[in-house]
Amino acid sequence: MAVFKSFNAFRPNEECASLIPALPYDVMNSEEAREMVKGNPYSFLHVDKAEIDLAPDVDHYSKQVYEKARENLLSLEKRGALIRDEKPCLYIYRQVMNGRSQTGLVGCASIDDYLNNVIKKHEHTLAKKEQDRINHVDYCDANTGPIFLTYRENKEISNIINGWLRSHEHIYDFSKNYIQHTVWLIDDDEVISELERLFGGVESLYIADGHHRCASAVRVGKMRREANPNYNGTEEFNFFLAIAYPDSELEIMDYNRVVKDLNGYSFDGFVKKLKEKFTVEELPKAQSPEKKHSFSMFYAGKWYLLTARKGIFNENNPVEQLDVSILQNNVLKPLLGIENPKTSDRIDFIGGIRGLKELERRANEDMTLAFAMYPTTIDDLMSIADAGEIMPPKSTWFEPKPLSGIFIHHLS
Repeated sequence: MAVFKSFNAFRPNEECASLIPALPYDVMNSEEAREMVKGNPYSFLHVDKAEIDLAPDVDHYSKQVYEKARENLLSLEKRGALIRDEKPCLYIYRQVMNGRSQTGLVGCASIDDYLNNVIKKHEHTLAKKEQDRINHVDYCDANTGPIFLTYRENKEISNIINGWLRSHEHIYDFSKNYIQHTVWLIDDDEVISELERLFGGVESLYIADGHHRCASAVRVGKMRREANPNYNGTEEFNFFLAIAYPDSELEIMDYNRVVKDLNGYSFDGFVKKLKEKFTVEELPKAQSPEKKHSFSMFYAGKWYLLTARKGIFNENNPVEQLDVSILQNNVLKPLLGIENPKTSDRIDFIGGIRGLKELERRANEDMTLAFAMYPTTIDDLMSIADAGEIMPPKSTWFEPKPLSGIFIHHLS
């Protein structure tokens, strides 16, 4: 059963509430981050992407970058831009985007739950990316970005959270990147204890987003245990910063594909091969697929609807029945020669938030072919994680993404 506990957060003071929070470090490159922070010395990107405060030729994975991240974090704390709550609290974090809201509980999850698979994964991590965040967490002595978790909705937990929202004032309420961000502080010991007790009855937590940050936080916790062999399990390094959302609050957007060329096929020849596995019909206008196992394809100014024929995938296998698997196994690999989408330079991935116009632009400019996907579902994610399986690369795109810098969890 899950551990989810209160903690003494460092968080922005009232004046810096909208200045410090920033998008997660991995949704932009360093050049974009340098532009984003212009005129804002408080931006948390100075912590999460500290290379932006160093010469452009500095290795992004050098010791100098991690030392700068620690320096910048401590500077925000010493200047009072980040303040620390005197007692352990829980926090409610709501985001509203395009009229849809998602509300999560902010606290700390247990590294043991990760190690024992109470916290379930659905992605592999890359060693280089994991080591980067290990160094970042270790040098900063803090979790600076929350892990995005989900769980099957528990009505008792939801009732407590909704009751608190109705009866208490928020501590932050600001707009950033066209999204409204609102935060409430839960400081009532009885309410905190009841929420912690109820999470103790949650069978599994699932990583929705942040596999590398989560694995890195756990590795740092294990390193601290090895350095402190007399640890008792209550130390902060045994836990990591997380936001837990009930599954009913979340929406996964489509994660689309653009391909460089037709791998030697003429378009007519390519469509002929497609029809062995799919029905193919021309669409009168740009249109996203409306159901699972169907795909919208763009080529040379026209859109087409592909629908998978019966029997081309195993409906009882939670991974093989994913649309990203169907496309990879029946089109991208056998026809277009893309063996490994993680390493091929002939494919790129575009989050659904960019819209169909972006697929058309890329297909017309630097690529040739585009596929618009039907979104993977939360049930798909949970079923695969429950089965101990791994999703194909670029299967899910969550939006909105929790900001970094609203909550910081120190490890000591």
